[in-house]
Amino acid sequence: MVEPGLITAAALDAVRALIAPGVTTLELDEAAARVIAERGAESNFQMVRGYRHTICASVNEQVVHGIPSERPLRAGDILSIDAGAQFRGWNGDSAFTVIVPGDAPEDVVAPRRRLSEVTEGSLWAGIAALSRASHLAEVGAAIEAYIDDNAPEGGYGILRDYVGHGIGRKMHESPSVFNYAVADKGPEVRPGLAVAIEPMVVIGDQATEVEDDGWTVSTIDGTAGSHWEHSVAVHDGGIWVLTAPDGGAEKLAPFGVVPKEIDS
Repeated sequence: MVEPGLITAAALDAVRALIAPGVTTLELDEAAARVIAERGAESNFQMVRGYRHTICASVNEQVVHGIPSERPLRAGDILSIDAGAQFRGWNGDSAFTVIVPGDAPEDVVAPRRRLSEVTEGSLWAGIAALSRASHLAEVGAAIEAYIDDNAPEGGYGILRDYVGHGIGRKMHESPSVFNYAVADKGPEVRPGLAVAIEPMVVIGDQATEVEDDGWTVSTIDGTAGSHWEHSVAVHDGGIWVLTAPDGGAEKLAPFGVVPKEIDS
């Protein structure tokens, strides 16, 4: 699963490099599609029944599953990009959030930037917890604790209706990976487990609705959302973040975790 993870990362890097005011999310979709095709892989998003695009692009109050369109980005928008690739029957899945650069009011940009930073931090807290966990529910507890400890006064909303998942021969497999504490300990963490951990966090209330397009998930109260995701493998030597070229070494270092490469 290392190669589809790296292909997914490369597609997201290509998208990130293009993000600017005036660029459309459809142009970002085309960039990701080119990279995945050039690497001899397929978009696993296009394998989801009824979905025709390579990425999901969610803007502002759209948290996840936004459909690429001719909508031009504006400075200060908060944009989440989600993509995945299938290579030789194995899958990768990853997402990041960014604030569109440019001249925008700081009172708009600052809370969105903080939201993204806390969401990303919670992702790495969850991955770090996975490296030490005996059961999968420890990941969700770590994510929620990180968000609670780092959110501004009033807190953030963590989406309850959308969670992470197992990944392997299919993009979406069992088990579910919750982004919050649950009573059930969940499955045992042991070598061979591969999961996509993906906190979805909003500035306001966590309640969402699906827009008329049948895909886009937006906050009901109109507040901004953020989504970060990585695919992670548990193996005999430890963990390896499949969708990070360094296996997650840089981001896991503050948590005292050193990822171990997977023996070929």
